[in-house]
Amino acid sequence: MGATSQNVEGPSVAGAPAGAGDDAAAGGGVGVEVVEVGPEDHVAFVRAVDTGFLRRRKATDEEVLAGWGPLLSTGRLRAAVDGGRYVGTFRSFDTELTLPGGSALPVDAISAVTVTATHRRRGVLSRMMAADLRAAADRGQAAAILVAAEYQIYGRFGFGPATEQLTGEVVKARAGRLPDPSAGGSAGGRVELVDTAEYRALAPAVFERLRATRHGVIVRDDRWWDIATGIHALPGEEWNEPFWAVYRDASGAVTGTLRYRVETRWDREVPDGRLTVEDLIAPDPEAAAALVRYALGVDLVTRVEFVQRPVDEVVPLLLEDARGWRVLEHVDWMWLRILDVPALFAARRYAVEGSLVLRVRDRDGYAEGTFALEGGPDGATCRRTGAAPDVELEAATLARLALGGASAARLHRAGLLTEHRPGAAHRADVLLRTAESPWCPDNF
Repeated sequence: MGATSQNVEGPSVAGAPAGAGDDAAAGGGVGVEVVEVGPEDHVAFVRAVDTGFLRRRKATDEEVLAGWGPLLSTGRLRAAVDGGRYVGTFRSFDTELTLPGGSALPVDAISAVTVTATHRRRGVLSRMMAADLRAAADRGQAAAILVAAEYQIYGRFGFGPATEQLTGEVVKARAGRLPDPSAGGSAGGRVELVDTAEYRALAPAVFERLRATRHGVIVRDDRWWDIATGIHALPGEEWNEPFWAVYRDASGAVTGTLRYRVETRWDREVPDGRLTVEDLIAPDPEAAAALVRYALGVDLVTRVEFVQRPVDEVVPLLLEDARGWRVLEHVDWMWLRILDVPALFAARRYAVEGSLVLRVRDRDGYAEGTFALEGGPDGATCRRTGAAPDVELEAATLARLALGGASAARLHRAGLLTEHRPGAAHRADVLLRTAESPWCPDNF
């Protein structure tokens, strides 16, 4: 997850330079050096990340290395070191981001970002971020993504929130008549409870169907699935087995999956349980509706919470009384940093044929320029141009529009987008917005 800062010391680092380098010119403090982290310092890196996020992991160094080493070896690790201690951490790794239209864009995913409060406002994060973004651009990646721990941190680096998500709750007593959870979908399908091994075998294929069609989704690799199912235990983190369910259509094919947990409660002799839907993946509407109905119909439960859901969630539309649904949280989620405007906007698709000239301001230069976009359902081109712009905006604002979730007209009203032609913001919305909201169901 994104950056944090705490008033604590980081772990000592074997072989780390003490007092090397002078980053005062970059806004950093004397003696702080940004270094690449090798396998020999994986344990120190994990301890420093835990410190930054206020975690005290109860695990030996050997357990940390065994649990986190394989995961860390797939990414790029940087750290800020001062006096032989980590005072900042930064991890990035390669993944793919699904764009509107279904194309998969290779991107740089950023995670495990921390800076201790003892070294805040000394350029530590700026230096780590600059090194990573430059390397990503040199690799030809058109964008970087992250999940921000705090909203105020990343706009200055050109990131903007490209997806949002919500957590909502159904109070069953307010929702009206609820369906029989044993009933299948309208086309003769059925919901089945499965064990961990079955879920691990069946769920990835369903997710890949979602990833091929829902923009905002990123890759879940084998390590992700092994961690999510408890097969690969992370040291110092307690694993509590959830319930697993799948939806089979009339042919017997699995087209939806569900992971949920139940907190059993009783008010004297009256059940008052809480069911939390942690992961519901169903590319097909029939499967999605059937799994929602199943979760709402589980006995001994009075409230059902749906976490990390898209902002266009269908749950309230499935209730007899939609006022039984309430949104508990609606937040920004995945932030995007555009590094190559033509590559990103030419790779996505557009619901209608249209054109737009964008003037983009970017103090770091990656997205700076004027670009002519022509796109439609069958393809797009995006090139630098000398033409007069229709709209003008910062790179971080363009990131909000890139996946189709934000409104250019709304950004115009907020003063974040300038129209150089009357009605240009409306034209931008017609071209750029998508029927479904972008959704990233994962933290990383």
